Amino acid sequence: MFRLSNNLVGFLNFLTFLLSIPILGAGIWLARQGSSDCEKFLEKPVIAIGVFLMVVSLAGLIGACCGVSWLLWFYLLVMFLLIVLLFCFTIFAFVVTNKGAGKVLSGKGYKEYKLGDYSNWLQKRVTNTKNWNKIKSCLIDGKVCQSLSIETVNVTVFYQENLSAIQSGCCKPPDDCGFTYVSPTNWTKLASGTNSGHRLQCMG
Repeated sequence: MFRLSNNLVGFLNFLTFLLSIPILGAGIWLARQGSSDCEKFLEKPVIAIGVFLMVVSLAGLIGACCGVSWLLWFYLLVMFLLIVLLFCFTIFAFVVTNKGAGKVLSGKGYKEYKLGDYSNWLQKRVTNTKNWNKIKSCLIDGKVCQSLSIETVNVTVFYQENLSAIQSGCCKPPDDCGFTYVSPTNWTKLASGTNSGHRLQCMG
């Protein structure tokens, strides 16, 4: 039974080691080729995750296959701390976002999300210019708003779309502003008898 469990641990860590290689490679690629704020922001976390997975998987693999008990204990300790960290992060994420459930709009398929509905901690970080530039860059790189151009072909279809919280909160002006849909990245509003265009800044 002990040998079987060691073989299972070794096999799982071998798969984790293989997974760490493309993750680390992606981080190195971002460090060398990344040009946008989003890519530069992601390069260090991706490299750190790749190195972490590689080191931990090697410790578990060597400990299981070679019978090195202290490496197995190290591996188990790291796994325990990782589980605790993920649990704490889940609770933290719920606390800072639990108020932002979204407001149901009459005749609309999507909900209205406002930054003021979220925790003060999250509001301060999103409104920070440096942080927002990184978030905006990731939205542009991920084509979060541009993808709606393909999915929505007319006004009726757009207003019935079940938009995600990010799409609803960042890809369109608030419903109270009274802007009229033209395209997913272009909204207009009548002002002083003339038609004035308004393009959201986060759409690039």
